[in-house]
Amino acid sequence: MTTDYGGSTGPARRVARAGTRVLAARAAAVAGALTADGALTAGKAAMLVLAVALPAATAPVPAPGRAGGPAAAGITIAPLVRVLARPGAVPADGYTPAQIRAAYHVNPLLRAGIDGAGQSIAIVDSFGSPTIRRDLAVFDRAFGLPRARLLVIHPAGRIPRFNPNSATMVSWAQETTLDVEWAHVMAPAARIVLVETPVSENEGTSGFPQIVRAERYVLARRLAGVISQSFGATEETFPRGALRPLRGAYLEAAQPRHDVTVVSASGDAGATDLTASMRSYYTHRVTSWPASDPLVTAVGGLDLTLDRSGRRLAPDRVWNDPGSGPQAGGGGRSVVFGRPAFQNGVAAVVGRHRGVPDVSLSASCGHPVEVYSSFGHAPGWYPICGTSEATPLFAGIVALADQVAGHPLGPINGYLYAMAAAGDRGLVDIIHGNNTVTFRQHGRTYTVRGWAATRGYDLSSGLGTVDARFFVPELAALAGKHGA
Repeated sequence: MTTDYGGSTGPARRVARAGTRVLAARAAAVAGALTADGALTAGKAAMLVLAVALPAATAPVPAPGRAGGPAAAGITIAPLVRVLARPGAVPADGYTPAQIRAAYHVNPLLRAGIDGAGQSIAIVDSFGSPTIRRDLAVFDRAFGLPRARLLVIHPAGRIPRFNPNSATMVSWAQETTLDVEWAHVMAPAARIVLVETPVSENEGTSGFPQIVRAERYVLARRLAGVISQSFGATEETFPRGALRPLRGAYLEAAQPRHDVTVVSASGDAGATDLTASMRSYYTHRVTSWPASDPLVTAVGGLDLTLDRSGRRLAPDRVWNDPGSGPQAGGGGRSVVFGRPAFQNGVAAVVGRHRGVPDVSLSASCGHPVEVYSSFGHAPGWYPICGTSEATPLFAGIVALADQVAGHPLGPINGYLYAMAAAGDRGLVDIIHGNNTVTFRQHGRTYTVRGWAATRGYDLSSGLGTVDARFFVPELAALAGKHGA
């Protein structure tokens, strides 16, 4: 991998190389399916031979209660989004679609007709936004984007009436707006399926079961080839044994009859994350699920410094903004999932654990993006940031690869690590920054030491970022060999 964005690779050579690598990826998938995780039986593994990178733990690791102290009694599902300022009448404080598209070299694909046509992206959010259709239309008009195809469903139950005085509902509405508007930016012809769920936070495991039910509905009706999730809960907040039963939708998505790609935000607090109370952070390294799930592609955060046309003025860095609380791209080692087969090549970094993230995109609060929303007391343009930004951006890019391949790609982690090992140009290494965070809590200052970005895979940027003009055809070539 290299930080150079220029040049080209011959398509015939790429496809030939992909044919060799996909066989190795299939073998790794089968090996991973038969390891100690216990989520997949031998029978299921045989059925999943053709689903590249279906991982499971290669060795048992301590359960959350042993690794992080007593498990909390409740789970809080948090949208991983940060709103920075009061709204403006016009977009002024954040990056525009033109800048982000230029930064990730999406425009050559769009000019070639690779715009997500015929594809669908499912975006899952609690509560949703009551004004999303109008807000998306305003966003599209302001930036000259084609009118979006938006389907809104709530298969897990009736959505409560929106309360603009509820911080929780407002936060989820902001999350929804970011997710929908920016997935549409990257794949403007793809249909957006907004999957609203009726529960955000409660005792026990309320919230996630509704998400699982909603995602299974999407899978059963073949409503999308990509599922985008910009939420998470720290692994340590799950009571012992409560997390694995919630993986059903991901196990289904990975089966060849679905082959749906699931992506998730890695977190916004660097090497730490929130406790179940949502009022404090762990003072040691933690990671969040579902990003930590081997069946999910974890999307971390970067800081991009762009000029008005979207050209880079400096190399990308791991997102890590100074502030009153941790503001950095999430990353680290899971205490629930062991190292999946697709990460065997980076075992020196992840050890016996699932490492997060896999890839990283724009998320910095120092260089946010613009969204338009009108659901609250102050409608207008907001600068917004977080790995909730990076995740729909990447989901849109995957939808473009779906279009090129002619079918959904399914779990893509095996492809990503094969591409990185081969030095494909679509993956661009990140070698600057870290996700160490320092913060004050309960009258004391804490530092949770994370990981520096280095050459190759690391626990702050993953495999790096993407150059879509190369990444999309390279990923599609691997998937094409898999689907042949």
